[in-house]
Amino acid sequence: MGWLDALLGRSKPVKPNLDALFALPSAAVTLQAATGLAPTGLGSVAFRAAEGGAFATAESDAKALLGERVEESDDGYGYTWLLVRRTPESLGDLVTELHAVNSTLEGAGFGPSLLCSLVSFADPDGKRLAVVYLYKRGTFYPFAPLPGQKRDNPLELQARGALEGELPLEKDLSRWFPVWGAPGL
Repeated sequence: MGWLDALLGRSKPVKPNLDALFALPSAAVTLQAATGLAPTGLGSVAFRAAEGGAFATAESDAKALLGERVEESDDGYGYTWLLVRRTPESLGDLVTELHAVNSTLEGAGFGPSLLCSLVSFADPDGKRLAVVYLYKRGTFYPFAPLPGQKRDNPLELQARGALEGELPLEKDLSRWFPVWGAPGL
């Protein structure tokens, strides 16, 4: 950052660290011990599709890596979601595949199109939680949906407390965006 940027209060955007996704399996153990929430085996990546053959090729390559374990869907906000299904016990493999999708799109020059990745957790009583990775911020946050597009804020804060030493968490709570209807959640 240059002196003019510092003087004007501008800062450089945080560079995403996709390798932070690999901390999720150990963080999941801590989360399960603190909240009773276990991995569901579902994870997804959201991105804004770009026009043109180069993007179509990159997206096709990302889906080819996952084969039949991937489902594509679009939401009402213009984002495409790739849902990956694994067994709940294979969280490490799920994270590796989510990383591969992100890396494929980033490597083809479409990193700015990436929105987030999430891994889903649930408990036997039906509570649900996603650990969301914000690509542009390089941070994680918990999202716990309730029926009627409401949030379980106490569960989100409990999850934050459990994950604090495990993952780079988003400190600005106003950036804990809801991902209503995200595939896999």
